[in-house]
Amino acid sequence: NMAQFYYKRDVNAPYRDRIPLRIVRAESELSHSEKAYLNAVEKGDYASVKKALEEAEIYFKININCIDPLGRTALLIAIENENLELIELLLSFNVYVGDALLHAIRKEVVGAVELLLNHKKPSGEKQVPPVLLDKQFSEFTPDITPIILAAHTNNYEIIKLLVQKGVSVPRPHEVRCNCVECVSSSDVDSLRHSRSRLNIYKALASPSLIALSSEDPFLTAFQLSWELQELSKVENEFKSEYEELSRQCKQFAKDLLDQTRSSRELETILNYRDDNSLIEEQSGNDLARLKLAIKYRQKEFVAQPNCQQLLASRWYDEFPGWRRRHWAVKMLTCVVIGLLFPVFSVCYLIAPKSPLGLFIRKPFIKFICHTASYLTFLFLLLLASQHIDRSDFKMQGPPPTIVEWMILPWVLGFIWGEIKQMWDGGLQDYIHDWWNLMDFVMNSLYLATISLKIVAFSKYSGSGERDSWDMWHPTLVAEALFAIANIFSSLRLISLFTANSHLGPLQISLGRMLLDILKFLFIYCLVLLAFANGLNQLYFYYETDGTDNCKGIRCEKQNNAFSTLFETLQSLFWSIFGLINLYVTNVKERHEFTEFVGATMFGTYNVISLVVLLNMLIAMMNNSYQLIADHADIEWKFARTKLWMSYFEEGATLPTPFNVIPSPKSLWYLIKWLWRHLCKKKIRRKPESFGTIG
Repeated sequence: NMAQFYYKRDVNAPYRDRIPLRIVRAESELSHSEKAYLNAVEKGDYASVKKALEEAEIYFKININCIDPLGRTALLIAIENENLELIELLLSFNVYVGDALLHAIRKEVVGAVELLLNHKKPSGEKQVPPVLLDKQFSEFTPDITPIILAAHTNNYEIIKLLVQKGVSVPRPHEVRCNCVECVSSSDVDSLRHSRSRLNIYKALASPSLIALSSEDPFLTAFQLSWELQELSKVENEFKSEYEELSRQCKQFAKDLLDQTRSSRELETILNYRDDNSLIEEQSGNDLARLKLAIKYRQKEFVAQPNCQQLLASRWYDEFPGWRRRHWAVKMLTCVVIGLLFPVFSVCYLIAPKSPLGLFIRKPFIKFICHTASYLTFLFLLLLASQHIDRSDFKMQGPPPTIVEWMILPWVLGFIWGEIKQMWDGGLQDYIHDWWNLMDFVMNSLYLATISLKIVAFSKYSGSGERDSWDMWHPTLVAEALFAIANIFSSLRLISLFTANSHLGPLQISLGRMLLDILKFLFIYCLVLLAFANGLNQLYFYYETDGTDNCKGIRCEKQNNAFSTLFETLQSLFWSIFGLINLYVTNVKERHEFTEFVGATMFGTYNVISLVVLLNMLIAMMNNSYQLIADHADIEWKFARTKLWMSYFEEGATLPTPFNVIPSPKSLWYLIKWLWRHLCKKKIRRKPESFGTIG
C-alpha cells in the first residue's frame, strides 16, 4: 500500500480510507517580525528593510540572516530581484554572504557581482543558521568556483571582473593520469572526480573566457576541441557533453575568423606562426595556421567562406577568372596543359627559374601535370593487359616487353615520391592517410611483381604448356599480383574526385561506407564462423571423391560443400549471392534427420545473413550517407583543402616519372645538406610541412 510511505501505520487511526499528511523535515520557524522583514526585501521596500536592520542591531528582535521556506536569505532574495540598492544596504549591515556571489553569477546580475567582490568580509557573522554553514546543503559542489560558474554562463562582463581580480582555473589532469591526487580523488568519489573534470573543461571551453584570457584564441580553441574530442572517446558516460563542448570550440574559431574584414587580415591570421623563431626561415606565406587547423580537424574553420576564397585565389593564381569561363574552354585548357606535361617537366629540369619552369610550379598546373602523368600510367597498364606486344604465352620466364619497360619508370617514380612524402611529413602523418596506405600496398605489389619476373627470367628459360606448370610458379604468381595491382591503380583515381564539387561529396560518402562495411564484417565473420563450424562438424563424416573428377562448389554439380572448414566458409559466403544450391545439404546415405538438421542450419544462416545483417548494413550505410549529405559542403571543402595544401607545398613539382631524374636544383640541395652535416653547423629546425604529393 502506497499509504505506508506517507505516514506511520496506526491500527486505531480513524478514517482508514484517508491518507493523513504531515511535515517530516524540520524547518526553523520564522517570527512575525522576520516574515515582515523578508517580505519587505521581496517587495523592495528599502525604508522598511533599513528600519528592520537598524532595530536588529539595537534590540536583536530578528535574525538578519534568517532563511525563508525556500532556503533563501534576504541577500539572495535581493539578488534574485536584481535590487542593487538593497544588496548594498544588506552588505553594509554585514549580513552573511555565503554562496551569494555564486548565486549572483548564476543569475548574471553584474552589479551584484561587483558589489560582492568589493565587499570586505567581516571578522565574524552573528546568528548564522547552521543550515547555511553546512556545505552539504549548498546548491554548489566544492569544485564550482566563481570563475568556473561565470565561464559556464559565458557572461563576458562577469568573467572580466573576476579575471581582473586575478583568479585562476585549476589545470585538468589527463584522463589516464595516475598521480596521487587523481587516484585518491577517484577512490573517494569517482562521480565527483569525473564531474569536476567536466566542469573545468566546460569553463575552459567558454568563448568569452578564451577571448579574454588567451593570447592566441585560435590555437587555444584548436587544442581544446581536439582534447575534448579525445576525452569523449575515453569518458563514455559524458560522451555527448564532451562532444558538444568540442563543437562549441570549433564554432568559436570559425566565428572568430568570420570577423576578418580584408584579405590582408585573413592572410595574417592564416600565415601566423606561434613560434616566431621559425619565421626567418620561411617566407611567412605558407599558411601555417591553416595547416594546424587541418591537423586538429577544424572542419568549420577550414570550410569558412573567407578561408576558401583565399585558397581558391591561390589555387587558380595563373588563371584569374577561371570559374567564370565556359566548361568547354576549361576542359580544352586542361587537355592542352596535360598533353604538354613532358615539355614542362623537361624545361623545369633544365632551367627551374625559366618562365616555363616557374609555370609548372603553380599549384593548379602542378595538379594537372600530375593527373596527366597518372592517366598516362593507367593507359600503359591497359596496353599491358591487352598483351599487344607479346606473342609467346608459353614461355616460363618471359623477358620484359616494351610496355613493361615503359611502366617501370612510373613505378620507380611512385616509390620515390612516397619515400619523399614520408620523409617530409613523418611516418605518423603518412600512415594516418588511407590513400597513402593504398599507395604502399600498390607499390609493394608492383615491386613483388618485378622481383618475381626477374626470378622467373633467370631461373626458367624454356617454354611449356601452362597445364604442366607448378601452382606457385613465379610467372603465375607475378601475373596474379600484377592483376591485383592494376585494380588498386585504377581505384586510386577516385582520390582526384575531391577536386570536383559534384564527385567530391560522393567520394567522401564512399569512404565512410567502407568504414561501415568493416564494422559490419566483424559481426558477419562471427556469424560465418559459428555456422561454418556447425555445418563442418555435421558433414565432416560424409566427404566424397566428387563427381567427374571435380570436387568442391566450383564444379558443374556442386559437392562436398561442407566437408572441410575452408570449403564450408567459401560455401556460406557465396550462398549470400545465391550461388549455392540446396542439394549440397543431401548425403548419399539415407540419413534424413542429418539432412534436415543441415538444411535447417543452412536456411537459418541465410535468414540471419540476408534478412538481418544485410539490412543492418544497408541502414548503417544509409545513415553514413545522410550524415555526409547533411554536412556535404563542409566535409567536401575540408577534403579539397587537404588536396590543395599538398600542392601548395614546395617540392614534388615534377610528375612521375620525371621525379626520379636528378635535377641541378636537387644536386645543389644535396651539396648544401652534406655541407651542413659535415661541418656540423647548428641550424634551426625545419618547420613541419603538410606533406608533399605522392
